[in-house]
Amino acid sequence: MTSTEDRFRDLSESDETAQRYLRLKARYERLMEISRQLNSTLDLSALLNKIIKAATELTETEAASIMLIDPTTGELRFEAASNMTPGAMASITTPMEGSLAGWVATTGETVLVEDTRNEKRFFGQVDKILRFNTRNLVGVPMETHGKIIGVLEAINKIEDRPWTDEDIETLSTLAAQAAIAIENARLFQQSDFIDEMVHELRTPLAALKASTVLLLRDLPEERRIEIIRTMQSETERLSRMATDFLDLARLESGRARLNLEVFNSYDLVRESLEIVRHQADEKGLTMHIDGEHLPIYADRSKSKQVLLNLLTNAIKYNLENGRITCIIRPDEEDADWVRFAVQDTGPGISEEYQKRMFEKFFRVPGSEATQGTGLGLVIAKRIVEQHGGKMWLESQLGVGSTFFFTLPSPEA
Repeated sequence: MTSTEDRFRDLSESDETAQRYLRLKARYERLMEISRQLNSTLDLSALLNKIIKAATELTETEAASIMLIDPTTGELRFEAASNMTPGAMASITTPMEGSLAGWVATTGETVLVEDTRNEKRFFGQVDKILRFNTRNLVGVPMETHGKIIGVLEAINKIEDRPWTDEDIETLSTLAAQAAIAIENARLFQQSDFIDEMVHELRTPLAALKASTVLLLRDLPEERRIEIIRTMQSETERLSRMATDFLDLARLESGRARLNLEVFNSYDLVRESLEIVRHQADEKGLTMHIDGEHLPIYADRSKSKQVLLNLLTNAIKYNLENGRITCIIRPDEEDADWVRFAVQDTGPGISEEYQKRMFEKFFRVPGSEATQGTGLGLVIAKRIVEQHGGKMWLESQLGVGSTFFFTLPSPEA
């Protein structure tokens, strides 16, 4: 009887070993596939989302998050999370001292917590803000070239199953691959942006150089004044471009942070209209608001920046004695979001060019004489997307254009 039991036990153990081997084989094959996907992606936002999805899938957990160290401030901030909105991520800073993620980022060591209730280093503020319950987690450092750039966390094993050595090893491997992919994406982003910036700076610099050469000649006073005005205009353009370049660089690198607060959408629009009213009066434009006093939970200063950009464009590209209407409504797709619209009576934009309106430096052919850097709409769209919202346009030739965007209400 004993011999038979031993035989069955041996067979059972052998079967379990075989099943474990097959699970590990499938997991590592999936990890290799994910690695190839990460290495082929240079879009930082898409890359971070792929890493989060892979972390929850491979470790069979409810949620995952990536916190990266801000290279400027040294702070640890959420850059991607499966259970957080962009607005929530932007509003939370994880302390280096007094948090598990901070400990991992500081020491470079992996941490496993089976029960967060018994862990003094657990930073519970995030759970309070999100109304989430973190029961257990694994945090691993994201390191490349001997430098820790952030922390990858997998949270809450499904059905609270025990964590395994394979889970930790898999997450560590994913974190190492992800760190390299993130650094590559950052370098590509910076290189691409610098190329575009240098290209765009050449035009005003060439105009300034030509103007200085002309000023050295013996010219009539009227001509000299004309050249000086051109130089002044190009200098102002360079200043605007430098500001826009910096704004966009901060947004694309994730260094621009949101200061979230609750405020009245109607008041924001009214203030913005007053700021641009002088420009509108010079062109004989009428402006009015069609909307409700809806509460917004967003960065007020950046939200005003978005509105002012759209209003300035609506003035610049409108017809003489035209009209601008600002509309505020609950979003039709999600009542927890507020939809803004800035409507003008300009010449409109063809379908061909509508597709390119949110590209860097794009200007509708024929509008080059109108002052602008070609970055305003890109920056505005990035700000809206940082809040988790959307921006789009509708336009008809000979009728006008309407630019829409959404921002979250306190209930979103």
